[in-house]
Amino acid sequence: MLIREATTEDWSAIWPFFRTIVAAGETFTYPMDLGEGQGHDWWLLPAPDRTVVAVDGSGAVLGTAKMNRNHMGNASHVASASYMVDPAHTGRGVGRALCEYTMDWARAAGYRSMQFNAVVETNIRAVKLYRSLGFEILGTLPEGFQHPAKGYVGLHVMHRAL
Repeated sequence: MLIREATTEDWSAIWPFFRTIVAAGETFTYPMDLGEGQGHDWWLLPAPDRTVVAVDGSGAVLGTAKMNRNHMGNASHVASASYMVDPAHTGRGVGRALCEYTMDWARAAGYRSMQFNAVVETNIRAVKLYRSLGFEILGTLPEGFQHPAKGYVGLHVMHRAL
């Protein structure tokens, strides 16, 4: 697996699984009816932020991550990131590779820590992955997310020093 900078040409491979994940309404705080243009603008970030794709040997996009400053001003030393793995490629280490890549990027860019603002507590696989990589749950906003099947569930704030 190779992780490389995403290009606008990659969007046609990202959009189908991006749309599926967002429309499911189970893991992202994006509107479930998010349009392609706005999704593109929200995901493919301009420098100094970054968006990357994980690709296999044939160049097929397996997943993607965006990484950015979490806060501005005197808190601009805190990074954040978001991840999407094509459901056809889950369980193959794509999410872990993307998460490790974003942490390496943040360290190299001089960030002191990484914070995830809204990890849906029922997204068990993501919570388990982040905890295995050293992230801690700092707190949970009770009923901060309306899951389409499970009703109101918590949103974790997760953090890790770099």
